[in-house]
Amino acid sequence: MDLGIRDKRVLITGASQGIGHACALAFAAEACRVTIIARRNDTLQAVVEEMGGTAAGHEYLATDLMGRNAGTEAAVNLLRSGDPFDIVVHNVGGTLELKDPLAPAEMWNRVWHYNVGIAIDMNAELVPPMIERQWGRVIHISSISAESMRGSAPYGAAKAYLNAYVKGLGRAVAPSGVVVSAVMPGAIWSEGGHWDRARKERPGIEADFLRHHHAIGRLGTAEEIAPTVLFMASKHVTFAPAAIVPLDGGTM
Repeated sequence: MDLGIRDKRVLITGASQGIGHACALAFAAEACRVTIIARRNDTLQAVVEEMGGTAAGHEYLATDLMGRNAGTEAAVNLLRSGDPFDIVVHNVGGTLELKDPLAPAEMWNRVWHYNVGIAIDMNAELVPPMIERQWGRVIHISSISAESMRGSAPYGAAKAYLNAYVKGLGRAVAPSGVVVSAVMPGAIWSEGGHWDRARKERPGIEADFLRHHHAIGRLGTAEEIAPTVLFMASKHVTFAPAAIVPLDGGTM
């Protein structure tokens, strides 16, 4: 299938590992020009080389998006350095190890900013050029926790807010040809990720989780999420503004 995204300029946050990394490789394989953001310079350099290097139009920005105004500054600086982005994938997020529902609001707000606020700040800079050109795709990596509310309450609440934000923004910009969407992965294994650590630290917890929560009977992989992200960035999703797509292994 021709996705219609060849030579599109793509920005992916949180792209050093897991879903972000898999998406970066997938877009590069479609001959897109991919810019990736994460914190570690050495890891980002390795991913850019894996995609085909700077000669293929790929680049990176090493920065901590949790810093004050960091999302806005990153977006502004990247727009100054090249063409507007056609496709943005927001993959920054996580629990920040906060699980206590009685934690103070300041800590809840940090989790919210990590999962939602950064994307909001960046979209404020990245989406207007898309509207002006009457074409764009913005895909947010949400989580099935937005609906199931298992595990970390602050994380689940942040992802629920993210879904509501996607609905609101997606509907607002729909007439312009910009498609804003989200995908909701279930439990995903990736090297260095939550389930990689859990396997080592708490033997047996994975089998128990799968027995109760994943109809498919296994964890997902980042490589199983990336193709849907690719499709949501394609020319074929013109009737899918504000779509929220579950990719959860048949979560129960």
